[in-house]
Amino acid sequence: MKPNFLIMMTDQQRADLRRSRGFPLDTMPFLDAWSSGGADFDCAYTPNPTCLPARVSMFTGRYPQSHRARTNHNGEDALYTSDLLDLFKSSGYATALCGKNHSHRHPGDFDYAQTSGHLGREGNWTPSTDAEKEFVSFMDNTRHMEMHVPSPGGVEVQHPYRNVSAALDFLDKKPADKPFFLWLSFAEPHNPYQVPAPYFDMFPPDKLPPINTGPKDLENKGHKFSWIRGVWEKVLGPQIDKRILRARSNYYGMLRLIDDQFKRMIEGLQSRNLLDNTVVLYLSDHGDFVGEYGLIRKGPELPEVLTRIPFIWKGPGVKAQGRIKNACVNIVDILPTICDMLGAEIPFGVQGKSILPILGGEKYPQKEYETAYSESGYGGLYWDEQDSLDLVEEGACKKYNDGGPPLTFDCLDSWTQCGQVRMVRRGRYKIQVDMLGNGYLYDLETDPMEVKNLFNDLSFVTVKAEMLTELNAAIMRAMDPIPAPRRRYHYKAHPKGWWFQDFHK
Repeated sequence: MKPNFLIMMTDQQRADLRRSRGFPLDTMPFLDAWSSGGADFDCAYTPNPTCLPARVSMFTGRYPQSHRARTNHNGEDALYTSDLLDLFKSSGYATALCGKNHSHRHPGDFDYAQTSGHLGREGNWTPSTDAEKEFVSFMDNTRHMEMHVPSPGGVEVQHPYRNVSAALDFLDKKPADKPFFLWLSFAEPHNPYQVPAPYFDMFPPDKLPPINTGPKDLENKGHKFSWIRGVWEKVLGPQIDKRILRARSNYYGMLRLIDDQFKRMIEGLQSRNLLDNTVVLYLSDHGDFVGEYGLIRKGPELPEVLTRIPFIWKGPGVKAQGRIKNACVNIVDILPTICDMLGAEIPFGVQGKSILPILGGEKYPQKEYETAYSESGYGGLYWDEQDSLDLVEEGACKKYNDGGPPLTFDCLDSWTQCGQVRMVRRGRYKIQVDMLGNGYLYDLETDPMEVKNLFNDLSFVTVKAEMLTELNAAIMRAMDPIPAPRRRYHYKAHPKGWWFQDFHK
């Protein structure tokens, strides 16, 4: 019997904001308990800390530089041979999308689709009750900013609740003789930072734990970080610190709401006698600053708070291992892993690798999982204050109020996304280099928030050389094999997507 697959994806969820990871607030008690019976990866990364590129990578198993959807505006440019949805359809699965899409695929490509976005009127949901209409109006007026009052309508009008309801509806309507693939995709805890009662008051702003960094650390992070803080100071005004506290409070509250709805989904599978034969993957597409460096949302480059994600597998074929600390995995590994589970050939052009031996608790080639790699940037030169392009002209700020501060701000813009940046992590060290040769080297063991750049520290010259070699090798492994040579030459690939294991063993 083929297993079912549930991919539970959140949007913009940091990996480290759970009690099981040492965070002092109990944001996700169900997920923490549930994950102990599966494989919960510490060193899991997004290939790009941006929604659409990461989601296209999940479906195609390819890095954004190769699938070419390198920004949120390039979905139609996705390049690949065959993707995750193709795999499930050709394998006889009933398929569903419930929630946020923002990929190269269209809702109509799934057998069942009920979509939603970040605001009230996105997707194909039509509000009918007074509570739903009030919520929609509230969401459309957030302008993606943090809310200082509880969202109206309670939990049942919230996107995650409705997404789970749609997922359960799909399970009840799908053909009984077909296995299923369900992409349950929450648009939260992404901005707008809003949450209803009782979650609004669970983590009060005046009782939040201190964060590790602040604006004082921005000078060590590069121009993009200082630039975006300057914009946030204009957008949020003199109350910026107070407003960031409220955003943090709402973010943690939304994590708890998500936790409750994930629990509801798991219980829904169990009550339908589907859980025992369902592989569940819980992950996020990327992280969020959540106040670190005096910033919120996302934007510049490849810091840990944006690139490291929750990545938890549980179900048939997955051994209960709890926390896995040493193996580095990536969103691009999802497609080849599911191919391995189904006994299907990995499509040509896939750059991820199967992690099935790790999931099964088997002996695996550790060198294959020693490094984590991520990338960012759509190319060109860096934009800066000397250029004539401004926030309104570019579209990053939608509207000014009589010459006053902008009412909203898109943190993914020409300034934060321009250029090219690549990073690799191996063990305790992480290195990042851009197209101009600007570099950052961090010791994550002693400096987990990456504020002390060791790139030009002579005492780390050997480490720097080793990490540059690792970065160059990772970049070459992520180079696109498409198109294959048209004549004579045969492309050699390991059936699990591995690079260092003997092909013949």
